Amino acid sequence: MESKVVVFLVLFALAGSIAGEEVKVEVKSVTSIGKTDDDFICATLDWWPENKCDYNQCPWGKAGLFNLDLKNKILANAIKAFDPLRLRLGGSLQDQVIYKVGSVKKCPHFKKREDGLFGFSRGCLPMQRWDELNKLFNDTGAKVTFGFNALIGRKKAENDTSLWVGDWNAQNARDFMKYTVSKGYKIDSYELGNELCGSGVSARVEAEQYGKDMITLKQIVKEFYPNTTTQPQVLGPAGFYDEEWFNTFLQVSGPGVVDGLTHHIYNLGAGVDSALINKVQDPYFLDQIAQTYKDISTSAKLFGPWSGAWVGEAGGAYNSGGKDVSHTFANGFWYLDQLGMTSTFNHKVYCRQALIGGNYGLLNTTTFIPNPDYYGSVSSVVLISVIQLLDRALLWHRIMGKTVLSANHNGSPYLRVYSHCSKKTEGITVLLINMSNSTTFEVSVVNDLNLYPESVEMDLQGDALQREEYHLTPKDGNIQSDVLLLNGTPLKLTESSDIPAMNPELVDATLPITVKPDSFVFATLKGFKSPA
Repeated sequence: MESKVVVFLVLFALAGSIAGEEVKVEVKSVTSIGKTDDDFICATLDWWPENKCDYNQCPWGKAGLFNLDLKNKILANAIKAFDPLRLRLGGSLQDQVIYKVGSVKKCPHFKKREDGLFGFSRGCLPMQRWDELNKLFNDTGAKVTFGFNALIGRKKAENDTSLWVGDWNAQNARDFMKYTVSKGYKIDSYELGNELCGSGVSARVEAEQYGKDMITLKQIVKEFYPNTTTQPQVLGPAGFYDEEWFNTFLQVSGPGVVDGLTHHIYNLGAGVDSALINKVQDPYFLDQIAQTYKDISTSAKLFGPWSGAWVGEAGGAYNSGGKDVSHTFANGFWYLDQLGMTSTFNHKVYCRQALIGGNYGLLNTTTFIPNPDYYGSVSSVVLISVIQLLDRALLWHRIMGKTVLSANHNGSPYLRVYSHCSKKTEGITVLLINMSNSTTFEVSVVNDLNLYPESVEMDLQGDALQREEYHLTPKDGNIQSDVLLLNGTPLKLTESSDIPAMNPELVDATLPITVKPDSFVFATLKGFKSPA
């Protein structure tokens, strides 16, 4: 008798786990809670040289702007697939880069230097390299943000070596912009400085001074781009949020100067942290950054309503990311949650550090594809997946529209839900992130209008009878795998190194959405009526 009871309990438990936990997600469709830019997804290209090292590893290789192989076909195809991809050119060494144009004759390379910012001397961008970079940008249709050196002309304060004082000398930037315009290169936006706000990282500038310098940059942009319809935006301050500093900066720079209020996020801590793998799946830890997003949105609303909040750089874990986490499936728990969370706080753009380079690059530093060790020396195999991280970003870019809707549920905190109006079809698209490693969720999405029974809330006719679902899971259930499965199939580059088609699975729209443990699901609901 006891054995029958045990068997019954085991079968009952298995049935429960197969059926999954039922969750009702309510989407508030009458009004939106935010709007992103059409091109919300962005990635960075950095200045780091090969000898940028952290924790006894040097993960940048030839991924920096001076050394990157600009003729690599996978690189070009990865950028083209977004049509367009925003690229932000900048980073820690940005304020040590001069441009070989105008009166600048000497053009040194970065060298290790103990007393230099971030341990390096000044470097120089030759115009020949700028021409080569722009060929790539033009061929791939990238939207480019270029970050200027904001320390030229300043000197260190006598009583505070981290504080730099004096006006920004804009002559080198002016000559660079003149050259760029003369060549017909398209620039979407210009940014001034990198991580000089608040207490700074390796250097800092006071908010009042920075505001005045931003006015100077805006005037130069207007001079070289008089047509307001094609005039590049001006961004800043490109650093970590400090409420008093940011508010003062916006007040001093004044109306119509700062178009994008950029701030940086590395909320996972150091890349060497052994707890990194746990942090990316901890909803309580991930929620801690939400207040920062709310606060900077408030600063923009109160002191710079002409601007919008941008995440100008976010790598999750600082010092080049975590070598066992930042390039794997697991990092998607953090990354996709960040995209969803920032959009709910009315952020316009989210720039991921980095497109290539470090441990957090979307593309492998040397092969431009993920997980080279996994493939070993089998060179004849068709190359798998242009990065799972890039695929996730690409899916967001293709199907999540710019209108953000509130989505809530009363279920487990390990199920994250975000909703936007769909990008190219009627209805909405929801992103479901299952951070649990054991629970399957059966999700029903309902409209908060609640005027009719739930069974008829959606207009299920024609195409709306079927729901488009994209289920993303790791190979063999290993969240530290570099291989991404879309609806159970590994994503592979084509034989010509093109990005593969990412087709959805068509599901009966009357059924709940099944979200397996350790997985992400994008689902497009065409019959969902959203007045927003």
